Amino acid sequence: MEIGKIVAPQGLGGEVRVYPNTDFPERFEEAGTRWMLRPGECEPQPVELLQGRYIEGKNLYVIQLEGVSDRTAAENLRDCRLFVPISDRPELEEGEFHVIDLIGLSVFMQESGDLIGTVVDLLPSGHDLLEVKFDPAFDEKKAGKTVLIPFVMEIVPVVDLENRRIEITPPPGLLSIND
Repeated sequence: MEIGKIVAPQGLGGEVRVYPNTDFPERFEEAGTRWMLRPGECEPQPVELLQGRYIEGKNLYVIQLEGVSDRTAAENLRDCRLFVPISDRPELEEGEFHVIDLIGLSVFMQESGDLIGTVVDLLPSGHDLLEVKFDPAFDEKKAGKTVLIPFVMEIVPVVDLENRRIEITPPPGLLSIND
């Protein structure tokens, strides 16, 4: 499960800046094994995170990895992605979901059972937004376009991970935004 991407070196001592892609960014402050995937490679390799800290106002973490001791070595890690095993996922409360579990779920109208489309992303905002790509069967003119659906109980009353489906009750006009 991807948790972040190395975006740049930090200073001269081999530290790197990481843009977090996780709901649990404290993973960048706790030492231990992570997995790193270099651009163009298929298999992530284990890497030891020695320490990390958050940079206020930039939404970035600065981390030190074992064996990376100078700016050149850190520069060579640009665009590498960091991962943890799926088994390291924290337990969630009732009604909370891991983003990776929502991507790819089919979205249906609760009342009619019509397939609307597929979740392609979850965008954080005041209330998270499901980005749903319309299915051609729902509306040929909208095929391939996306709509943002507020991820709130009133609009998304059913998330059934076992059956890989979401049911929605959108207010009038929500699905016509992209007309």
